Amino acid sequence: MPLELVNSKVVKSSLAAGQNVLARKGSMLYYTGDVHFIPHSMGGYAGSVPGGRSGFSASGVAGMAGRMMSGEHVAMMAAEGQGEVFYGHAGLYVEVIHLDGSSMLTVEADRLLAHDGYLSSSIVSLSSQGGAVRGAVRGAMTGQGLFTTQLTGQGSVAVLSHGGAIALQVGPEHPQVVVDPQAYVCHLGNITVDISANVGWRDAVGRGSGEAVQLKMTGMGTVWVQASEKKF
Repeated sequence: MPLELVNSKVVKSSLAAGQNVLARKGSMLYYTGDVHFIPHSMGGYAGSVPGGRSGFSASGVAGMAGRMMSGEHVAMMAAEGQGEVFYGHAGLYVEVIHLDGSSMLTVEADRLLAHDGYLSSSIVSLSSQGGAVRGAVRGAMTGQGLFTTQLTGQGSVAVLSHGGAIALQVGPEHPQVVVDPQAYVCHLGNITVDISANVGWRDAVGRGSGEAVQLKMTGMGTVWVQASEKKF
């Protein structure tokens, strides 16, 4: 069964035999029925998101990426059995996104609360141009990780946000949407992400505008932005 909202901060998964749901470790609030939990490892590193260039081409850099990967995503657990499991995290707002199998969802690792177990997952580089360099700039300037999570298939995903998430459409009416990296939650569809870094001496001494690094989203799809720049 798809994930469903109980209220703005709690999501429910209804489990049946042969089904499972993956969720952020420690996010289970309570459950009913015969349910058990086991640790789960995310999928392997898969380069850059479609629509962009490969994030890592040299084997040495790819090896470094693999070593860093374990520290760039949130530990997950799988729930199996029959019953209902309820999830939430730190009182944060929850948004449920449904995937129809035609598009992939790219989500910041620390924004991911839970997803149906039959969705495919992998660790990817969010940078689309300039590869590791732009990804490193993004991580250094915003505090976001170098890697993020990609989910594909048919199913539902629960994501977290401060103050709720706003869905912004990227397409003919708005061919480019520019997002503050600290407010970015996730995006769905054929969207290319470019990182704009305009860092001057004012930013270095703390007198800049505070908007030196931006994510430029182009293509066709939906971007979710949280109503805050606060880190989890």
